[in-house]
Amino acid sequence: MIKSLLIGLIFGVAGAGALTWYVPAVDLHRETSLISVQTNGGNVEVFRINLPRDRVLVGLPGQESSIPADLEWPGDEYLGNMQAEIFKVRDRNNAVIGLGSRLASASEETGPFIEWALHFPARGTMYVKMEVTPSADGFRNGVLRSGTRDFAELHGSVREQFIAEANEEYDIQGRIELEAALVGLLEEEE
Repeated sequence: MIKSLLIGLIFGVAGAGALTWYVPAVDLHRETSLISVQTNGGNVEVFRINLPRDRVLVGLPGQESSIPADLEWPGDEYLGNMQAEIFKVRDRNNAVIGLGSRLASASEETGPFIEWALHFPARGTMYVKMEVTPSADGFRNGVLRSGTRDFAELHGSVREQFIAEANEEYDIQGRIELEAALVGLLEEEE
């Protein structure tokens, strides 16, 4: 009786291990990446955020109306004047492909900064540090500082621009466009 129990237990554990090896427990849906190839190598991908429709969270000091409505943003003693926003991120075809968080501060204690963290569930995450002041042509330039999975071996730049483009039918007053120009590291020839 004990032999049968132990043999059944061993085969059960081996069967469960084989099943998890061949059948993934989580199979994330991945939207097709809409990437344009650059002539000098690398690729360009454009991400869009429709405002105010794609805002998930807004945390600003001293703001009367926040998203979600019952959010109580900590006062100056905890976060200074740091702002945090979370957005749905879309591709050029307007399909939601991930989430993006934008942190900004003009504090003298930490120094002014603007940072993006873009997470795409089936692809990985990008962390981008932006310049505080926009360029003369209205873009804010930034650098990909690190990434995971698909973005781990890439480096390059990201441009942020606000485009005022109202569409009352879809409750859109404008959009943020992030254009990532990324290139992989060159591999050495043997």
